[in-house]
Amino acid sequence: MKAKVLFAVLVIVSLLACQQEENEVRLTTYVDPFIGTGGHGHVFPGATTPFGMVQLSPVNGVNGWDWVSGYHTSSTELVGFAHMCLSGTGIGDLADLLILPTNQKVVSDTTAGGRSFLQNYKADYTHDKEMAEPGYYMVDLLNSGIKAELTTSRRVGMHQYTFREGERSVIIDLGHAINWDKPIDTYIKKESDTRFVGYRKSAGWAKEQWLYFVIETNQSVQNFSVVEGGEVKSSAELKGTDTRAVLSFDKTLTGPLLMKVGLSSASIDGARLSIEKEMPGWDFMAQRQKASDIWQKELEKIKVTTAEEDVKTIFYTALYHSMIAPYVHSDHNSEYKGLDGKVNKAEGFERYTVFSLWDTFRASHPLFTIVQEDKVRDFIHSFMAIYREGGLLPVWELVGNETGCMIGYHAIPVIADAWQKGLITDIDGNELLEAMVASAMADIEGLKFYREYEYIPADLENESVSKALEYAYDDWCIAQMAKSLGNDEVYQTFIKRAGYYKNHFDASTGFMRGKLANGEWKKDFDPLFSSHRDDEYVEGNAWQYSWFAPHDIKGLVNLQGGTESFVTKLDSLFTIDEAVKGEHASPDISGLIGQYAQGNEPSHHVAYAYNYVGMPWKTAERVDEIHRTMYTTEPDGLCGNEDCGQMSAWYVLSSMGFYPVNPADGNYILGSPLFDEAEITLANGKNFVISTQNNSPENIYIQSASLNGRVLERSWFNHQEMMKGGELKLVMGGSPNKDWGTTQLPPSMTK
Repeated sequence: MKAKVLFAVLVIVSLLACQQEENEVRLTTYVDPFIGTGGHGHVFPGATTPFGMVQLSPVNGVNGWDWVSGYHTSSTELVGFAHMCLSGTGIGDLADLLILPTNQKVVSDTTAGGRSFLQNYKADYTHDKEMAEPGYYMVDLLNSGIKAELTTSRRVGMHQYTFREGERSVIIDLGHAINWDKPIDTYIKKESDTRFVGYRKSAGWAKEQWLYFVIETNQSVQNFSVVEGGEVKSSAELKGTDTRAVLSFDKTLTGPLLMKVGLSSASIDGARLSIEKEMPGWDFMAQRQKASDIWQKELEKIKVTTAEEDVKTIFYTALYHSMIAPYVHSDHNSEYKGLDGKVNKAEGFERYTVFSLWDTFRASHPLFTIVQEDKVRDFIHSFMAIYREGGLLPVWELVGNETGCMIGYHAIPVIADAWQKGLITDIDGNELLEAMVASAMADIEGLKFYREYEYIPADLENESVSKALEYAYDDWCIAQMAKSLGNDEVYQTFIKRAGYYKNHFDASTGFMRGKLANGEWKKDFDPLFSSHRDDEYVEGNAWQYSWFAPHDIKGLVNLQGGTESFVTKLDSLFTIDEAVKGEHASPDISGLIGQYAQGNEPSHHVAYAYNYVGMPWKTAERVDEIHRTMYTTEPDGLCGNEDCGQMSAWYVLSSMGFYPVNPADGNYILGSPLFDEAEITLANGKNFVISTQNNSPENIYIQSASLNGRVLERSWFNHQEMMKGGELKLVMGGSPNKDWGTTQLPPSMTK
């Protein structure tokens, strides 16, 4: 009798668990890919998978800063769907391999060759007939009566077009380009009635980009034509700089037209293998579900609890955006186009690309060490492949090219962080250090002057202050790497260089400013002034850059004259009511609170500096203000460029209650959590939970903290403590506890 009762209880419990699972909202439903498609967010809304090679997304056909991803919410026309797009960058490239369905008959128009050819067939749409979710995008093309649906695997894009009337044609455009991009060699060939192959080589931000493709269709093409200079003609293949093809299908056929597009940077065979390995079938709904499930699995690595549904949407959209870049670059043969111009092989790792390191070293890569340990290994191996092919670590690498964009050598903090956290075990540490030193000793971007003068003279090098400050931080990271390997000579050299940032500090003004080769300060100094990429600061001014010494906040405190002066100055950053000055001020200075600019990366650590002087309650105030005012659920819900995940990674970490001020020392500085609970599933199988008591939008101040049941008086914890699993419990309140977090301040180079 007892056995029967026990069995009945087990059945009921099982049914209740299943019902709870069915009723649980999928985390993918909280992701809104349209957040950041307005304003200056520069993201795309199309279909992709985490870190996938394919970003299958609509392209408006507009050149301009706000269309660097190919799409902006202000547009209601599109010229097709591209297979590789950039997420949130400040420079436009990619939007490659454009495909546009049309119900019109495609005819010759020699007056509309080149880029303008598609203007005759471009589609109208409205945003209420458009939707997107992780791994899926849909839009109704109003003037052609076509419903277009897109989904992806890692290296394959899948199109589903439902034609309601008229012709059933598809234009494949290899000549279309946006902003800096320009095709230099394109080719397409009909292999069979259902398979079409080719390549596109282009020059732009990426000076030599290779993209090979294989296109397969579920219906036989009735007519294959090529378009050259606006002239449509019958031919099985076409090669040139402005190549297009038209696939025409039997318009009496019913059912949707499906297309699979496999990619490789190395070869047509590699692109063919992408389809064979990743998408052998034709079930669009199954592939859409598979992509959604992949995203669900990634999003489940962090589960947050809050009654604020909007906050949940912002959080999971940010987490989604943090996993779009970098992109996988090697194919299923492990081959990829390298910086040496050759087709190389990634032995024992996957080669990645799109490393926006000036942005992402700050929060994206530290976030990856928490939830993407396996990817971190591949990223570092990719850095080293780039070093072996080009002689230096990447600065801003894009599809097998070093763009040289932005400043610093910020692969170094990413490597140092991963090394200190024990995530790199199959690369010799001395080779890693060798690569670091090679970048730091190069004679580029003012480094020669930096070594000679121990600062960078403003009359000899543009962007001198920003470069010197960022070099000093990277040099601190080299010193820590050398110290861990017992290399005292390298340690001593670079720990000295880590202090060079001080040589740009002018005590009379309290700012980091330009110094001339003769040792005098540059005249006509105004800390509010900015001239985009043409003064002493990169995308900023003295107000924003004078806080950049994340390895030595205590050193900054001393430069300002002590705690009281430092806090007064820091308060002024957030409260000054004067605007940025300059006719050509950088448009990247956005998301302003006073002169603090959340819309651009140099400010991202600054709100947490209060913890270093024992005032975490002030950090809480500033961080909460940023959470509440700079991120929304609207298309313009990002206050600046997304920058390949950095803008979102800041929110992911900060909203959980902590941030890596120094991205390479493994310490997380506490701020003000938004959630009742955030549970992180770690790669080692353990869980780390950040729980709050008395949490509410009003109760933003930490009153007390405990880590695994032990009182935590310090306003920070470290990576090793997190990896042990357990619970960080924060008791919140509506007014500051000015006694908590005042002792054992966060580590700094200056003690």
